[in-house]
Amino acid sequence: MEQGTASKQREKLSRDRIVETALRIMDTEGLDAVTMRRVGRELGVEAMSLYNHVRDKDDLLDGIRAYVLSQFEDPGTEGPWEERARRGARSWREALRAHPNTLILISESKGPSTSVDSMRPTEIALRLLTEIGLSEDETVKAFCAFGGYIVGFVLFEVGVMHTSGPAADAPGPEQVLASLPVDEFPCFTSSLPYLMQGDIDERFEYGLDLMLAGLRARSDAASTAVR
Repeated sequence: MEQGTASKQREKLSRDRIVETALRIMDTEGLDAVTMRRVGRELGVEAMSLYNHVRDKDDLLDGIRAYVLSQFEDPGTEGPWEERARRGARSWREALRAHPNTLILISESKGPSTSVDSMRPTEIALRLLTEIGLSEDETVKAFCAFGGYIVGFVLFEVGVMHTSGPAADAPGPEQVLASLPVDEFPCFTSSLPYLMQGDIDERFEYGLDLMLAGLRARSDAASTAVR
C-alpha cells in the first residue's frame, strides 16, 4: 500500500466506519471473528489506530449493539394502536434477523447498554404498552413476553435457514417418517407437511395476533375491573 493511500484511509477513519466494518465482519464471519486486529486489517490500518475512536473491544461491541438497535423503527404515536404495535414488532424482528449474531452479543453483554440508540427501542416499546392502560408492573411483564416471543421466533427462523439447505437435499416427509415409529407420533405425523412447508412470515403474524389479542383482553379486563 502506498504511503498516500494509507494516509488517506487514516484520515477517513471514524467511529461509525469502524463499527460498520465490525458489524459486517460479525454478519459474515461470526462474532468470534470481531477483533481489533481483524477490523483494522479490513480497514487497511493498524489495530492501534482504532483506539483513537473506540476505547477497547467492549466499546466496539457496544457500538455494534447500538447500531443494530438504532435500526428499530419508531411507529410513532398517531394512528390505531394495534397497527403501530405490529410495525414495532415487525421492525424488531427485521433488525435482529438482518444481524442474528446480535442476539449472542446481547446475551453475552456484561451489563445493559445505556447509550441513547441502545435504549430507544425499549423506551418505544414501553410507551406503546403503557398507551393501552397497563400498570407499570404489567407493562414490564408484557414487554418481556413480546420481547421473548420475537427473539425466540428469530432464533427459530435463523435456525431453519441454516439447517434447511438446498431444497433438492432436504428430506421429504416420507423420508422423515421412515425413521420414526408412526404409531408413537400420530400428531407429529399429521402435522409434518405443515411443519416442513409453512410460510415463516405467516407464522410470525399468527403468533403476533395471539400476543396482541391476549394483551388487549388483559387490558380490557383490567379496565372493567376498576369501573
